[in-house]
Amino acid sequence: MSRVSKPHEIVERALALSTTDGCVVIADEESSANLRWAGNALTTNGVTRGRTLTVIATVDGSEGAASGVVSRSAVTAADLEPLVRAAEAAARGAGPAEDAQPLVTGVPESPDFTDAPAETGSDVFAAFAPALGDAFARARSGGRELYGFAHHEMTSTYVGTSTGLRLRHDQPNGTLELNAKSPDRSRSAWAGRSTRDFKDVDPAEMDAGLAQRLVWAERRIELPAGRYETLLPPTAVADLLIYQLWSATARDAVEGRTVFSKPGGGTRLGETLSPLPLTLRSDPNAPGLESAPFVIAHSSGDGASVFDNGLPLGRTDWISDGRLDRLTTTRHTAGQTGLPVAPAIDNLLLEGGGERSLEEMVAATTGRALLLTCMWYIREVDPATLLLTGLTRDGVYLVEDGEVVGEVNNFRFNESPVDLLSRATEAGRTEKTLPREWGDWFTRAAMPALRIPDFNMSSVSRGV
Repeated sequence: MSRVSKPHEIVERALALSTTDGCVVIADEESSANLRWAGNALTTNGVTRGRTLTVIATVDGSEGAASGVVSRSAVTAADLEPLVRAAEAAARGAGPAEDAQPLVTGVPESPDFTDAPAETGSDVFAAFAPALGDAFARARSGGRELYGFAHHEMTSTYVGTSTGLRLRHDQPNGTLELNAKSPDRSRSAWAGRSTRDFKDVDPAEMDAGLAQRLVWAERRIELPAGRYETLLPPTAVADLLIYQLWSATARDAVEGRTVFSKPGGGTRLGETLSPLPLTLRSDPNAPGLESAPFVIAHSSGDGASVFDNGLPLGRTDWISDGRLDRLTTTRHTAGQTGLPVAPAIDNLLLEGGGERSLEEMVAATTGRALLLTCMWYIREVDPATLLLTGLTRDGVYLVEDGEVVGEVNNFRFNESPVDLLSRATEAGRTEKTLPREWGDWFTRAAMPALRIPDFNMSSVSRGV
């Protein structure tokens, strides 16, 4: 098998080499392209290619099935059989898998399973790069410097199983992060975008917004720690609710270990989490946020099972009209808890707010409020309440009676996203956004801005 072997042929060869009771083979063909810039000038660009093969062997036993998983990159013809044998040895040496289930059957073959993988390259930036150059010129004439990077990747995933599944999914993923700085580097502002193809991002629009924030930052105001009415932009809302989704596993809730556990036993399913009619959902067919329509699990964990590979996915409402509606389950944990099967899906949308943009929410503010840019270094403090801590970054602005009057110092915050949903007094218009903290792992999100009347800025942060 050479490096140019077709992925579906690699999957078939690995399955043919299998001698265990069950086998799942996942071939990931990856390509990426990137641009980087600093001081209003491109600095580097590049294109990469890669392949990863994962073999999951299952062995039936009197006490249940065991599984062994081995993944390797750049697999050659000489490596293929040793890779399969290593997975089989791992399965035979393992105890019964807690999440063991029969491998999935009955899913129709993807019509493009035998097609060549999709690829990205520098041409994905054909329209974006000239527009970025124009933004450099405007920034230079406006006395500011732009820094940042654009990254696009395409992953074609081929899944084959000994039960006859032959599935394939192409996942494009693009991110754009742009920082504007004053020449003396005393002021900085950030903006980010998520995109499938770089056709829906406008560096001129982003630069204009950053220029406005640098003007706001010309006036510096020091504020103490405390509770403030706060406008959370979509990127910050995404970071908080992604962490909430990762923490919403059914088994942990049933076992009394999370914020979704009911005192005295059981879960909080059916409880109202927000007075606003908000729906938090995932949907592999969400326009512009499309993700894999079936389970792709390279390993097992709290929210995923290798035995579920190929299981079809559809729209799942985690919160419906403010009420907790689903917790994440595999087929195994669904059976344990008696809850519906609800695997994780690789996108997240919060809907049901109003039609105001973040700018319109700022203009409608009476009295004093804080406007955040984004959050950074988010960490969990208490799983029982899902209390998180983190820092504000790249601009916190003071709003007074509908106008931004200056930039204030950064803060450390202590808040639970579940508690924030219960206290939110306004949700704006849902829009695609790039999570700042989790953008390396989770980019497909659409969120509204939220107005929180008493956001807890627990201490002042210096030097961020």
